Amino acid sequence: MALSNKQKQFIERKKGKLSNKQIAKELKLPLEEVNEFSATIQKKKYPFYFNILLLIIPILLILVLELTLSLVNYGEPFNQWETVDSKKMMCNPEIAKRYFYTTDAVPYPSQDLFDIEKSKYSIRIFILGGSSAAGYPFTPNGSFARYVKKRLELIYPNKTIEIINTAMAAINSYALLDMMPGIIEQKPDLILIYAGHNEYYGALGAGSLESLGNSRWLVNLMLSANKFKTVQLLRNVINGVMSIFSTSNEKGGTLMARMASDQMITLGSSVYQTGINQFEGNLNEMLQMAKEANVKVILSDLASNIKDQPPFVSNNKNDGSSAKYNYTKGMESLASDDSEKVLEFFQKAKDLDALRFRAPSEINSIIRKLAAKYNSPFVSTSKRFNELSPDGIVGNNLMTDHLHPTITGYQEIGKLFITKMLEENLLPDTKIALSNNKIQDKYVRDHYNFTHLDSTIGRYRLKILKADWPFVKTPKSLQQVIESFDVQNFSDSLALFVIDNKYSWERAHRKLATWFFKKGDIENYLVEMDAVIFQYPFVYDYYEMIANNLIGLKMFSNALPYLYKYDKVKETAFGSKWIGIIELSKKKSDAAIKYLVKSLKYNSQDAQVYYNLAGAYSMKQDYKSALDAINSCLLVNPNFNGAKGLQKQLLNAVR
Repeated sequence: MALSNKQKQFIERKKGKLSNKQIAKELKLPLEEVNEFSATIQKKKYPFYFNILLLIIPILLILVLELTLSLVNYGEPFNQWETVDSKKMMCNPEIAKRYFYTTDAVPYPSQDLFDIEKSKYSIRIFILGGSSAAGYPFTPNGSFARYVKKRLELIYPNKTIEIINTAMAAINSYALLDMMPGIIEQKPDLILIYAGHNEYYGALGAGSLESLGNSRWLVNLMLSANKFKTVQLLRNVINGVMSIFSTSNEKGGTLMARMASDQMITLGSSVYQTGINQFEGNLNEMLQMAKEANVKVILSDLASNIKDQPPFVSNNKNDGSSAKYNYTKGMESLASDDSEKVLEFFQKAKDLDALRFRAPSEINSIIRKLAAKYNSPFVSTSKRFNELSPDGIVGNNLMTDHLHPTITGYQEIGKLFITKMLEENLLPDTKIALSNNKIQDKYVRDHYNFTHLDSTIGRYRLKILKADWPFVKTPKSLQQVIESFDVQNFSDSLALFVIDNKYSWERAHRKLATWFFKKGDIENYLVEMDAVIFQYPFVYDYYEMIANNLIGLKMFSNALPYLYKYDKVKETAFGSKWIGIIELSKKKSDAAIKYLVKSLKYNSQDAQVYYNLAGAYSMKQDYKSALDAINSCLLVNPNFNGAKGLQKQLLNAVR
């Protein structure tokens, strides 16, 4: 029999106060019916706001935790850009910590400064990529970025050329995609991309020690969430727990050796395909972002050392499926002058190499395909390097190791990018620029700001790299390699200090410059300081130091270019004064007056400036202005040498 509404209401009211047996007795109902209805009451839904509270409470807890972690400055500042002063900014030196979860010593980008507020007179270009784009082993001043900057400075002497190289060792398309929105926000005129070698062993890559799995969507989501302190806390907790239960199987001291987790990635395997998919998906998204922002991207394919670098890992078969077999066939074809298939053999040997430090040919195919899809300008570094190589096969002639170019190689990449900019009219007034192409190229190569110290640093880095896995079966420790260096002079010892992280690159160059200056070798002093200035053009102290030293030696003509650069970076009484004095000595009265007057804006109590200003006005036969200047000189210093005599002459001239 069905319960009436009145009976149901009675049961609901008495539930918890009376037992079901007592309720049944009160209502004179069978106990089974009371039990059945009581059970339905138990399942009755909570009020709607109860479920909302269940959702809100954990969100509030996370927000409180996030706020607390921010207040105590927990974790790393994963901001992409770092302000240097009120006008300049650069890529955050610690940005690589976004991508390296377990590696302590992480790479860092070049410290290229650019204006916070972009000037209408600037050309701003960003570079994206891995260690080859960064210029390894000749970082920071051996990369193709330096060639691009020098060429553009020749083409546009009156513009501010901003080349910001964000490339770093051991990063891949995940990091590039993560940085792309921040780069587009900085209003680039162009973006240059040379990337793809690190898709497997670079941070978060398919075969990397630093991995978040094979889901491209999940990895990119985690990278987006990295800015939250709560995510950093969770990440660090997981890493801490994993470190307790893991055993170290580190293969060597170099970053290259440490990053490779999966040493066998055969052509066509699932891990191989994951690397291909992640590269294509990430690069596609990057180009889509650039297209939507109306920013042009120049893409380059990748070059590898295919002639002089045998495969690292090969199967033992004696047929076309073996990397070693194809490499041997390539060498035999070279020896027998059978050039028809030699390139094919070497490329196949590289593609079949199961240790994927060199990008497979499919990566280059993707770059070409996506360049066509988005109508992006494309240059072929691989083709150009083969054209410049004996037998048409790139080897040690343009490569320092398995994939990093020589200085000449880096210059060729820079030239490819510049040529494409001019051909595609991606820069203003290209007709003027094209007429001096060969002359400019020669000038840049002859003035590359790459010194013997840089060459030695690069040579030492390569020795360390090649003394470790996978170049040798029994790796040497860093200390063993360093002890084997043939340190012959002061420059070599400074290079060693840089390698051993005792000196920064900048400090080593300044130390060597000071050493040359004390020896009276001014030419080499300026070579070293020019390298420092080119890397850090906004550090105005360098210009003043050089100018002071040259003025002290009465090398006024040599000092003048540095003074002009100084004045462009920072207007000061010192810089303006000496530009005026030196221009006066060259009989250039208008320039002298302009800068001497400017100097007085910053220091109106310099008798020497007034004296020279009087001389400049006299040269123009403006004797009244000259007399005013010499009178001011004597007011500041009544005993200034020669001032009274000049005052007498000017009084006579005015009369």
